[in-house]
Order: sequence, then C-alpha cells, then structure tokens
Amino acid sequence: MPQTPHIERHFTASEMVRDVVIGMADGLTVPFALAAGLSGAAVATRVVVTAGIAEISAGAIAMGLGGYLAARSDAEHYASERRREVKETVSVPEVESQEITELFQGYGVTAEESAPVVAALCRNQNAWVDFMMRFELVLEMPDPKRAMKSALTIGGAYIVGGLIPLFPYMLLGQLVVALKVSIVVTLMALIIFGYVKARFTGAAPLRSALQTLVVGALAATAAFLIARAIG
Repeated sequence: MPQTPHIERHFTASEMVRDVVIGMADGLTVPFALAAGLSGAAVATRVVVTAGIAEISAGAIAMGLGGYLAARSDAEHYASERRREVKETVSVPEVESQEITELFQGYGVTAEESAPVVAALCRNQNAWVDFMMRFELVLEMPDPKRAMKSALTIGGAYIVGGLIPLFPYMLLGQLVVALKVSIVVTLMALIIFGYVKARFTGAAPLRSALQTLVVGALAATAAFLIARAIG
C-alpha cells in the first residue's frame, strides 16, 4: 500500500533575514521617533528632513559597523576554538574521545553502543574536530564573507526603513500635515514589517505585527511628548 512521504517543514531564519530584521526594525523606529520629536518642538520641515537624513546616515553606518564587527568576532571565535580542538585531539586524544562518548550518553546511547562510532570518528581528525565543534561547542563554521554581507544588509535595511517616516516631510511643506501622514505611513509599515517578519521567523504573524506597531508607536509618542514639553 503506497504511503504518503513524510515531509518535515522546519524554518531556520537565514543570517540575511536576521540582518534585515535588525536593520529594518531600528530604521523604522528611530527616525520615526526623531521626526515625531522634532515635530513636537514645532521646527520647520526642512529641519526635520536634515536631522532625519543625518540620523539615518549615522545610524546606518553605526549599525552596519556593528554587524561587521559582530560577524568578524564570530569568525575569530570559531577559528580560535577550532585550533584548540585540533590541538587537544593531538595532545589528549583519550580525553577528547571520552567527551564524544559522554555526548552520546546524553542522548541515551551507552558507551558500548557508541564505541564503533567513536572509534570511526577518532580515525579522521577533521571529522573528529568537526563533530566536537558542532556538538560539544555548538558552533557552526561562519561564512568567510559574512562580515561584509552583514554590514551592507543591516545598513541598507536601516536606510530603507528610515526613509519611510521621512518621505512625508520631504514631499509636504506643512509640518502638521507631514507629521500626520508620516504617522499613518510608518504605522502601516510597522504592521507590514511585523507581519512579514513573523512569516519568515515562524512566529505568530498578527501578534508580531501588533508588537512591532506598539513599540514604534510608543517610541514616537514619547519623543513627541518630551519635545513638546521641553519646547
């Protein structure tokens, strides 16, 4: 009797998706709050645009640099740990092989049952080290081009997100009208972004959309009220 093949659907958010989420989330929220705060201070629209562009530029560079340094740090950490594992498989192979046995025991596999697998791994140093890196240290080999990709992705996403709340101020001359349009456009963008983010990450779309909306709205409201109170 034919059987329907079992297909497992697991989602693992790619590194690029995570970078887009990081950049877009801050890009939508921070310039939105800045524009709202300046609007609360009743400055000219050109001041909002100038300050907004300056913030987007600085924010994109800072976020991109942060992503670059984080990716470089991950790569350097992986390389350092791998060198240590290679050294230990040579200097203390019995200790390392025992660690493999203990890893299997954590999954309910006895020492006798895992002995052939342990012996096979120990005959191949690269496979041995790869196994220890992945299952003992829980480290995956990073993409050597990851640092630059991360910097460009995060920075680019920040710019795209940051321009959304700023466009109404670029197109409209009246501050109050521009603020209202910016609020509507940005809140819609936050909802869409939260929903799409959830679809990529496997979270509940509606809840994610609502959470993203609330965070952005609270940040902008706080900035607006503080600026209005000070002004």
